[in-house]
Order: sequence, then C-alpha cells, then structure tokens
Amino acid sequence: MRYTKQKDWVLDCFAGSGTTLIESKKLGRNSIGIELNPKVADEAKKYIEDEPNKFNVISEILIGDSSKIDLKPILNKYNINQVQLLIMHPPYHDIIKFSDDKNDLSNANDINTFLQMFGEVIDNMTPFLEKRRYLILVIGDKYSKGEWIPLGFYCMNEILKRPYILKSIIVKNFEETRAKRNQKNLWKYRALKGGFYVFKHEYIMIF
Repeated sequence: MRYTKQKDWVLDCFAGSGTTLIESKKLGRNSIGIELNPKVADEAKKYIEDEPNKFNVISEILIGDSSKIDLKPILNKYNINQVQLLIMHPPYHDIIKFSDDKNDLSNANDINTFLQMFGEVIDNMTPFLEKRRYLILVIGDKYSKGEWIPLGFYCMNEILKRPYILKSIIVKNFEETRAKRNQKNLWKYRALKGGFYVFKHEYIMIF
C-alpha cells in the first residue's frame, strides 16, 4: 500500500504458495509470480483463483528459474516493460529443502554458493524493476554447528553490491515457524545449551 498504487504491477520471484499475489489481488495490484517447483506453483494457482477479483486485476504464476527466466514476453503480453515493486522471499539456504532441483537455492552446497545463486536472481530481475522504485527482501538468519549465520545481512550485502540503496529494515517477530512447530521446549533447551537466543524474527529489508 505504501510503495504501489492500484493497477501497478508487483513481481514476486520466489512466489511459493502465492501470498504476494493474493494480497496484490485484494489490494487491486496486478501481479506476476515466479516459482521453480511446478507442484507448489499449481497449488498457488488454486489459492489465487479462490481470491475474489473485485478490482479486475491480473495475477499470473510462472513456472521457472528466476535467475534465468526471460520476462520480456510475459510483460509484452500485458503491454508493459517494467514492474513497480519487486519482492524477494528466498529460501533461508538449507533450513528447509523445497525441492530436488539443483537450481533451488535451498540446495546450495554452502553459503557462498547460495549467495552467488541469489545474486544471479537479483541481476536477472533488476532490469524489470522501474527506476527509483522499491525492492523488498524478506529473509531470516540460520544457526548451524554452533554458529549463528547472519544470512539476512549477507543477502542485504549482496543486493547492496548492485545499484540499490537501503531505505529501511523492519524486524518482524513471530512465535511459530515450520522448523520449530510443536518443538518449543526442544528449541529452548538447544538455545540454553548452545548459548544463543531462539529465533523469533525475520527481516523485511527495503531498498
């Protein structure tokens, strides 16, 4: 609502279950989502179709790799060249494996490979974002083998290597995650034993 107006175009290059497209539809924004996993994309299409289209906007899910997909034919179909908001909510490296596809960021062998793959997505998507408009990154951190890995800030830095400036960081608190569902006591024990705080946040970074 802050960074777009009705009939603007929103692009989500890690569409997942389609939340961005559903909210765009509710608010009268046109939207395009890109999802690597065909099964997930098919489920998202169902959720999006179930949402009433009171503003008569376009909501389209594409199956493909955001680091390689050519969006020009899709944008040409709707007589546009660029979008007004770009949203990225990538996997948090290997915390959850989303598919067996080698191009899936959740299958990256290590953090450096993950960041390289993420950078390729940024490079492929940036030309489709209208100048002086906003990129939104939703990301969390991870904890592995006794080390807190600041994945959010690594991804932030990857974006800042490109022609973007950081405008704001919002810290979103939550109590439940898929990785900790029904395991609160176990995670409290791990946190006390390992000397870290239980994850209850992710970042929304605005560029």
